[in-house]
Parts: sequence; C-alpha cells; structure tokens
Amino acid sequence: MEYESREKTDKRPEKAILVGVLKNGEQIRDDPLAELAELVRSAGCEVAARVVQHRRSFAAATCVGRGKLDEIRQKAEAYEADVVVFDNDLSPSQLREIEKAVERKVLDRSEIILDIFASRARTHEARLQVELAQLEYTAPRLRGMWTHLERIAGAGGATGVGAVGGVGTRGPGERQIEIDRRIVGKRVAFLKGQIAEIDRRRQREVQARRNHFTVSLVGYTNAGKSSLMNALTAADTPTEDRLFATLDTLTRKWSLGGGRHVLLSDTVGFIRNLPHHLVASFRATLEEAIHADLLMHVVDAANPEAERQIADVETVLDALGLADHKLLLVLNKADIAEDAALITVLRQQWPDSVLISARTGQGLDELTSFVLTDVRGEQREMTLSVPASDGRALDFLERYSEVMGREYADGRAIVQVRIAPRALDHLHSMSRDIRHASDEDA
Repeated sequence: MEYESREKTDKRPEKAILVGVLKNGEQIRDDPLAELAELVRSAGCEVAARVVQHRRSFAAATCVGRGKLDEIRQKAEAYEADVVVFDNDLSPSQLREIEKAVERKVLDRSEIILDIFASRARTHEARLQVELAQLEYTAPRLRGMWTHLERIAGAGGATGVGAVGGVGTRGPGERQIEIDRRIVGKRVAFLKGQIAEIDRRRQREVQARRNHFTVSLVGYTNAGKSSLMNALTAADTPTEDRLFATLDTLTRKWSLGGGRHVLLSDTVGFIRNLPHHLVASFRATLEEAIHADLLMHVVDAANPEAERQIADVETVLDALGLADHKLLLVLNKADIAEDAALITVLRQQWPDSVLISARTGQGLDELTSFVLTDVRGEQREMTLSVPASDGRALDFLERYSEVMGREYADGRAIVQVRIAPRALDHLHSMSRDIRHASDEDA
C-alpha cells in the first residue's frame, strides 16, 4: 500500500490514530491522550481512534509491542486513517519500522508541535525561528525521510565512459543524503546568524526600556494570556480557543492608575514536552520575559490538569534560567471553573496567587493593586538632588515614589521622597546625575 511522504503534513482534513505509550509507574491522567488530541485538531486533523499501551519500557524497534502495532494497523485500515500520531518522541529507525508496519504516515509529538508552529507563524521573525527548529529536528532524521539514497550518477565504472556524468565527473560519487545534510547544515548556519541578529536587536530594544517597569505574561498555551493582555491594555490581540494562537511577542502600556504604568508583554505559550529546539529557537522572542522585572504566570484554573501545567511551565522557565525570577501566579478563568475544590487546592498551594477572570474582569483590580505594590516595593525615606532641567527624572519620581517635599537651589531640585530600591535603581539608570543628600554634604 502506498502512503504519503512524511516530510510534510497536509493541511487538508486527515484522519489520525493517536498512540500513547505509558511506562509502568507513570502517573496516569483521566485521558492521557487529551492534549495530543488537541494538538492534532489544531494541526487540522480529525481524531479517528486512540490506542494506549502500558509497558515496563519502550520497545527498541517500534516503541510499542508487536501485538499493539498490529492493532494500530487494523484500526488505521478500519477507520481509513491517513496518519498515525505518537504522543512519544520517536527515533528515525522507529519511525521507519512503524511506517512499514502500519503503511501510513507516522508522526511523533514534536513533529505535530513544529507543524502547528509553522502554520501559526506570521512574522518574518517567527518564520525564521520555526524553520530553524524544524531543520534542527529534521537533520538527524534525513535518512528516515528520504528514499533516494543511491549514489549520484557520474561515478566512474557504471559504464565504459562513466555513464551520465562524462568527463570531469568521474570519481567515488556522493550519496544524496550527504548533499541533503550539507544543504541543511548551510541553511541552519544562515538561520542562526539571522536569529542572532534578531536577538541582539531584541536585547537593545529591551535595554532601551530599562527606565520602565516591565511585566511579562508566561504560561501554558491556551491559559488566556492574550485575553488578559487585552483586558489590561485594550491591545486588541487576536484570541482563539486553540493551542499556540500567539507566537510573536506583543508589548503594550498597562496603566496602574495615578499616572503610573508598566510595560506588559505577551509571549508564546508553553506545553508539556515542548521540543528543546523550539525553546532554543524562540529565545529571542522570549527575551522580554528573560529581562522582565516581574513574570505573571497565567494558569487555566478551570483545567483539571492545572497543577501539572504549572509544573511544566516551571520546567521551561528553569531551562531559560528564570527559575528564581520574581513571579506572580495568576489563576485565570475563574468564571468557568466547575470544580470549586480545584480552585481551593490551588489557592492553598499558592496562597500568594491572584484569582481572576480575564473575560469578565473579576479580580483585575486586585491584580493591578498587587503589581502597583510590587512596583513601589518597600519604600525608604531619602533626600535626592536632581538637575532641575531633568524633567524625565522628576516625572519618574512623581510617578513611582511618594514626593513629600521639594525645593530648588543652584539649578537643582532637592526632593524628599519615599522610594523603593527597585525604583531608585531605575532612576539611576535614567540619569547619572542623581545625588543623595549625604553625597551633597560630602
């Protein structure tokens, strides 16, 4: 039976058989393939059937056992499925062996995620990052994806005159796979150079905002980050009830009241077993989160898997070096949470969390108040001397400190303030000519 080439996932509706292999002792969820089903639907496929096997260890050749492999083939024929999708990552040899057995295109979890990212990428930056991740994932799998592995014609000895190549082309020849790998290697090097430039530009943009407080939204995909961004900033970001609806970072001003504001950034969502190539490729996009003053970890509190999703996000944050970053847990979708006990458990485990609904506005005032308190920090009284002509520094003091008195002398403003250490650091980064009263006395 002929089956489609696996180097491309069609966007026409295809029927998929989902397969998951759970090791003995692995925590079993109510529906272990629920998330894979969402991924497959997001990729444009219909779920025809599901197959789950419990094993002590993965089968070396085919991941599943021989009997289960036959069951998959029978279901694929019965449901006229086009593709078999594994929730586990497969090696190139496993992909080949499974495809031979089921006579269908076979994809693993990482390939589905990469395919979704490719379909969602809209900007030049996102497309470069997705292409790099795809190539780095595909490169070691070329042998399993290509069938034209014969040596290129032109090798001497094929005929008396060197067959096709003729004079000047005779030699040992070269496998097509070697040419493919060399082409992929050059493209990967080019993409890394382009993304490195994007990363440098992004870092310059982030550094240019150091005179602002920055807050970055992170969280599991489809937790409601974009909806929260819209509710807080009226950003009009497209929101959809699907995985990875947002790939590009968006930054907007968020007014905290009283003339104070912070810069709020929305970032790409995370997911369980997010391919490490994607994390590396999207590091430039995540630069806003890496350098943010505060991370707001948005959680879908209505999801029974909320605790596991929190752990998965923490794993990705750790990979980005953000494990110890200042973080606020935001429990979203309170308006649709059907299990009150789940909310209670989450609040008990994370007592400093904030319960909100981005859709109805519930809890947004409390969230704003928390961030405003964090911006202010633990304030200390001091007297600062600021150039009277430095309007930006004086305006910053009005916004982010409590000004208790002010007088002018010798072209400088002597300001008595209550100010947080973090705000003071921002002030010094804005102007090098900020003096403390003790410095003036000296």
